[in-house]
Amino acid sequence: MLIGIPKEKSSNESRVAATPMTVKKLINLGFSVYVESHAGKKANFNDQDYINSGANITNSQVIWQVDIILKINPPEDQEILLIKKGSILISFIWPSQNKSLITKLAAQEITVIAMDAVPRISRAQSLDALSSMSNIAGYRAIVEAAYEFDRFFGGQITAAGKVFPAKVLVIGAGVAGLAAISAAKNMGAIVKAFDNRIEVKEQIQSLGAEFLELDFPGKINSEDSRYTSIISKDFIEAEIKLFSYQSKESDIIITTALIPGRKAPILITEEMVLNMKKGSVIVDLAIQSGGNCSLTIIDQIITTNNGIKIIGYTDFASRLANQSSQLYATNVFNLIKLICKGNDGLVKLNFNDVVIRSITVIDNGKIIWPAPPVPVSEKSQVKNVNYKKYNKIENKSCDIYKYIFITLLSLLFIVLSDNFSREFLSHITIFMLSCIVGYCIVWNVNHALHTPLISVTNAISGIFIIGSILQTGINYLIDIIAFITILLCSINIFGGFYVTHRMLKMFRRG
Repeated sequence: MLIGIPKEKSSNESRVAATPMTVKKLINLGFSVYVESHAGKKANFNDQDYINSGANITNSQVIWQVDIILKINPPEDQEILLIKKGSILISFIWPSQNKSLITKLAAQEITVIAMDAVPRISRAQSLDALSSMSNIAGYRAIVEAAYEFDRFFGGQITAAGKVFPAKVLVIGAGVAGLAAISAAKNMGAIVKAFDNRIEVKEQIQSLGAEFLELDFPGKINSEDSRYTSIISKDFIEAEIKLFSYQSKESDIIITTALIPGRKAPILITEEMVLNMKKGSVIVDLAIQSGGNCSLTIIDQIITTNNGIKIIGYTDFASRLANQSSQLYATNVFNLIKLICKGNDGLVKLNFNDVVIRSITVIDNGKIIWPAPPVPVSEKSQVKNVNYKKYNKIENKSCDIYKYIFITLLSLLFIVLSDNFSREFLSHITIFMLSCIVGYCIVWNVNHALHTPLISVTNAISGIFIIGSILQTGINYLIDIIAFITILLCSINIFGGFYVTHRMLKMFRRG
């Protein structure tokens, strides 16, 4: 099968759907790859790079007459007419917002796969192009804000005076928000973040930022706090009150609050903007859905009368074209690996696979969007399980093994009592009791260290040290063995704490 990589026609689009590295991988899967001339020029991939990877460079007319077309943005009307019948289009489609586009594509009797419809489940993470692009957008938002901000992000004490660190407020701690928090902290800013999902509190704090908790009487549970949930009017008013106070203190505000398929909520009002400090910057990452700031203008930077700069770019990912192209191309390659069985370059869509069914919008001209909802809640997946019955069976099974073990130990002790001396039986009794006591002590250790494995091994080593200390002073040979045991177990214990300390430091920033 032939794969085509057309050049993106949008004036503010610099990305390309495949890079020389992924082209080589596609060829290894058995495909022939055709790339439109200069398709990767804006992302610093020239035609010779693609040729070296095994691709064929062709013109814009031929590129659409292939079996699989890889794009980033949805095709324009002129491009749709060039797509041959029976081919597969893989691209961002946004089917919920572009119903007229879906109708035009279906008229061409093609198959359309939307990269923006990848379900948020673990198995589909390698295909999640939305997360890849959001990660880049969040990072780039901080870069753009730093460019427009006329002070340092990090604080300094110099001979010329003290420089205070910038205060950054991030609203929304999804992929883009977390990337913005990480970038701002790495630049030395004081970062505060808010999200209506209480579950992200630890993620925000692990990056070194302060999590802002809302003073709201109602609690939002895990089911209701997803992006698709409907937030009450009272909750929005409580958010506005919080942001009104925080905006007066903040130098930079990054807003990322989006609800797919709906208009973005207004969280930064004109009154808040007027109350901000002169020289402050707002970056509105939700502008494609209307924006979180009431004054944002799409694809522009505006400066208000009180000196506040509001950035409304929609091409943050495209401003890091090389990196974003590589990530998107890898997402697409992982998708093709999923739908391509073997190394013969043949593609077959298995609609029994929840991932493939979720991202397929059109199947050979038939519109099959929207897909059935994917159960992502653990509760919904196991709601029919009879836990009482399951626990009863499990406990009964454990009791049977316990009785068998005790019976075997008793029989062993009876056999030994008839064939060995009283002194040996005394030692074996102490050994068996020590095994039972040691088991109870070790497995009741609280996992205070980073992993249960280190906790348990440290507990076992501690028991060995106590036993070795008690054996010292008997004779010279036993003293040497006890000393070696104490030394090795001490190394294990202190090594466990040292490794744990290093592992925990990985989760600290600043």
